[in-house]
Order: sequence, then structure tokens, then C-alpha cells
Amino acid sequence: MAISEADLRRRWSAGQPCHGLWSLLPGAVTGEVLARTGPDFVVVDLQHGATAEAGLPGVAAAVTAAGSVPLVRTRSPAFADVGRPLDLGARGVLVPNVRDADHPREVVAACRYAPAGRRSIGRLSGGAEQPLVVVMVESATALDDLDAVLAVEGLDGVYVGPGDLSLALGLTGEDHREELRGVLSSIVARAVAAGVPVGVHAYSGEQAADYAAEGATIVTVAVDAAALGEVLTHHLGAARARSGPEPR
Repeated sequence: MAISEADLRRRWSAGQPCHGLWSLLPGAVTGEVLARTGPDFVVVDLQHGATAEAGLPGVAAAVTAAGSVPLVRTRSPAFADVGRPLDLGARGVLVPNVRDADHPREVVAACRYAPAGRRSIGRLSGGAEQPLVVVMVESATALDDLDAVLAVEGLDGVYVGPGDLSLALGLTGEDHREELRGVLSSIVARAVAAGVPVGVHAYSGEQAADYAAEGATIVTVAVDAAALGEVLTHHLGAARARSGPEPR
């Protein structure tokens, strides 16, 4: 059964985890394959992924047709980069590199038509009148200003990028793994206490389930490129183990 961005907003706000997939690989076929596995949403990554803006209408339409909600991580928090995916079929945005509480207010304004915001009329394909607005907490300044960020009106959630946040806090590497995990748990707890939906970027279902157990409702369970590599490596290894050593 297909769900909408309004369903995601309602479920997130009610504390019900929604499970999604993260897409770095391009193409409408990729979007359809991912959506047909049954996620509640698919995030198309324009910041680090291979999908270009020209391909977004097809990807978003394929994801929607397969019963999932197409979301987009924008290339940047710039006004044009936030609004453009919404004109090309995205039903919500995850916006990276926010600095402090003033920044999410600008992001919300970029996603709402006047008089509530500054979004320009000109939607080309699909999309939504009231798209989901999620900002990413991945900088030291955003973390310092987290309470104010969580209080921004019109924000549908916050999403933590552990990789960039670990760099910003100087907590990279195994030696700092537990300390970083504590920071992530603290962010989730503070968002839950404030009544704001929260997610943490995960690379496995097990990791995602741990975050959900702490209260995360924006639950991404896998990244397509990483998952594809893991599965193919497994099958190649299994086949070679059964067929014996390769000839020299």
C-alpha cells in the first residue's frame, strides 16, 4: 500500500519508526528496485550520490509508483538547492551542513510558499504542497545550538550524520567509537524529549534497529551501493569456496 509524505509526518510525530533506504546509485530503475523491497521512503542523495537533477523526476516517479515516498538529500543548504528537488518530484528534503538555529529557519522558508515562506511557484513534476523538511545535524555548531534547532517551527525532524559529526568533533577512529556513540544517543534523547522526530544515518538493519530502540523514528536501514557490494562479495566468496582455489 502506497504511503504519502503526510503519512510519514504523522507516523514520525506519533513516535512510530518508519524504515527507509538510502540511494547513491542513479536511475529510475534503481529507484523502482529499491522501492519495491517495501521501504516507507527512499532518500535520493544529490550531495554525494550519482543521480543528477535531470534524472530526479524519473527516479521520484518510479519510487512513488512502487509505493514509497521519494525524499532527497539536497546538494547544499542554499535556497536554490533546497527548492529545486521539490520542483522535480521530491516529497521532502534532508538538508546538510546546517550551522545553527537560524539556518533551519531559512530551510523551512525555502520549502513553504508565501505567506508562510519564500518558496517560488514553478513545480515541474510531482512533489508536494507541504513537503517534509528535515535538517542534518553534522557540525559542531549545530550540535552546540541543538536545543534551539529543535525548537524551530515547521521543522519535521532532524537527522544525524555520524561521519561528518565525528570529523567535526574530532572523534574519528575506533578509539573514539564509544564516545561518539554516546553523543549520538544524547542527540536522539534530546530530540525525543523535545517531541521532534529524529534519525541517525545507519549502514545496516541491526545498527538502525539500535537507534530505533532509543527513540529514532526516521530509520534508514541500508545504503544501496554499500549493500550491493556486501551482497556480491558474499556470493562471490560462497561460490569460490565451493569450487575450490582458482587456477594460477
